[in-house]
Amino acid sequence: MAIQQTDYVGTLFDNGTTNPGKVTVALTMANKAMEKGHSCSLILMIEAVYMAIPGEFDGIDIGAPFKPAKELLESYLAQGGKVLVCGSCMQHNGVDAAKMDGRFGVISADDVVELVMNAKGSLQVA
Repeated sequence: MAIQQTDYVGTLFDNGTTNPGKVTVALTMANKAMEKGHSCSLILMIEAVYMAIPGEFDGIDIGAPFKPAKELLESYLAQGGKVLVCGSCMQHNGVDAAKMDGRFGVISADDVVELVMNAKGSLQVA
């Protein structure tokens, strides 16, 4: 997969089980970047790679003023946002790339560094 540089890079490290608030905030910020006209990549690393499994965003709703995570994800993707998953983290956590959401891409550590170093801005939600 060829990695396209983006203006904004958000990195999420937790999943909906460990911290649904972080998932929601990462998606909210990614949506806001898209709404402001920035190209955007959201990288799933460490425990967040479990979010690559279809249905994992369903049911995450931390309440007002935030929107449910599934709604945020669909809005983000509809605007052209990219979700990229760390391949090494997937392997380490036993997440099968063949079972992940087909709208997401798998990237390497080199790709992560290139995306972050070439972005206009980034946010790490750890």
